Amino acid sequence: MTASAQEHLQGDTDPKNVDLDEQNMEDRVNNRTLRPNSPAFQKFMTTGWQAQEPQIEPLESSKYTERRLRELGQRFPGERLVIPAGSYKTRNNDNDYAFRPDTTFAYYTGLGEDYEPGAILVLDPVDPESPEAAKGLTHTPELFVHPRADQSTRDYYRSSQYGEYWVGPRAGLRELAIMTGIPTKDIATFPDAIAKDLGPDQGAVKLRVIRTADQEVLNQVEAARKANGIGGPDRNEEADDKLEEFTSEARMIKDDYEVSEMRKAIAATKDGFDRVLTHLPQVVGKPRSERMLEGVFNANAREKGNDVGYGSIIASGKHAPILHWMRNDGTVQKGDLLLIDAGVEVNSLYTADITRTFPVGGTFSPLQKRIYQTVLKAQQAGFEAAKPGATYSDIHHAVMRVLAETLHEWGILKVSVEESLSPQGQQHRRWHACGCAHHLGLDVHDCAEARYESYQGAPITPGMIFTIEPGLYFKENDLLVPPEFRGIGVRVEDDVLMTEHGPQWLSAGIPKTVEEVEAWMAQRAALADPDRD
Repeated sequence: MTASAQEHLQGDTDPKNVDLDEQNMEDRVNNRTLRPNSPAFQKFMTTGWQAQEPQIEPLESSKYTERRLRELGQRFPGERLVIPAGSYKTRNNDNDYAFRPDTTFAYYTGLGEDYEPGAILVLDPVDPESPEAAKGLTHTPELFVHPRADQSTRDYYRSSQYGEYWVGPRAGLRELAIMTGIPTKDIATFPDAIAKDLGPDQGAVKLRVIRTADQEVLNQVEAARKANGIGGPDRNEEADDKLEEFTSEARMIKDDYEVSEMRKAIAATKDGFDRVLTHLPQVVGKPRSERMLEGVFNANAREKGNDVGYGSIIASGKHAPILHWMRNDGTVQKGDLLLIDAGVEVNSLYTADITRTFPVGGTFSPLQKRIYQTVLKAQQAGFEAAKPGATYSDIHHAVMRVLAETLHEWGILKVSVEESLSPQGQQHRRWHACGCAHHLGLDVHDCAEARYESYQGAPITPGMIFTIEPGLYFKENDLLVPPEFRGIGVRVEDDVLMTEHGPQWLSAGIPKTVEEVEAWMAQRAALADPDRD
């Protein structure tokens, strides 16, 4: 770009006198405004402000991160581990999505909400002869972050991502060290820090990184590897995958703090369902009423927590059999079923995952009731199969047997139950093609990078939190079911904690039997209409 063009972008030149032919495309976003940049303005903007200090105290999660970091370091002795928070993701043009840190970063730092874009956690290997090593430590953690862009800096008013003129007081090095208990360093020192003592020889430091969190950080790590002769693209990726695999499996067993946060998320989700049911009578028959109810639930999530844990599914009538219906633009009609699959993510980023299916008019029809009770029976069978030492496959098989037997009794499943349940059959899965249980925690589908033998094939042990979510989904165009079944979808999903004594419904406080659901709806409708009999 020419000097005159650059001056124009800074607001110091009359645009009529500027030739912008050489202006870079990435700079053109600034053409919508003139930014003052005179020395007088710069001096004026850094004086006359009362200091604003963010209110910071140690996070409750910081009591648990030391153990997590120690166990991670013990798995990779002598290696430098890089765990980025990630950066802003573009929604469109120069507008970003709300920032949420990468899950691995959140787990090992204890940071939630929108902390902290661009930050990077590094586990630095200690010298085997050092006092730290004598204490049993393999690594020291360091958190690389952007310093505060407060009133004393030029970025205060120039940086729309970090400047506190734009985003308000934010946490910097001092504040994040207090919050996490992890020593902090200026992000500008990160490239030199990761390159220290790297090399291919025995005894030299190697690097691993969570590859999917931040492309820019990955590029820096790969450049440092290449400059120091470490591995090759395939070997490096394989090494990084092992890091991501370990961190995913490390989250399978929840500590006391995590269980407490999950209970908060479930309670907030119950509040969201309450509000939806209170609002339901007001929107029946209105265009896009699914979306109106979505707005009610999502507003509650922002009030009670950080956000929704995943896109809310508000599926009425023929949309209910669509497994991941998230367009939510349908009309909620009396006589239909309304399937709501939604969860609140609390500030620590732990999320609930609950599904309930409601009769819009307040009472299940005989057919709706029959289908609903079958799904409940299947869920209970899965719960009873979930004994300590059982596997997710055991839950799956228990659920599927109930569904297959019932579909056969109804005459919908034409082959025998045993043939359908065999690996060579599976015809019953036409009406339940998805899974029926998964880990739950910081991600709605938590621990997703775990090995098969650590997930489906591994015993369920105390501390694991998971869902059980059977359903029956009869598409409106399914010619293999009686016409009265078409367009009906039912799912019931609850969150379960495995204890030493067996499974425990964490979401037991959310009604789910036919009688409980109908009474719940009547109670909430009465709150919406105090004059109702």
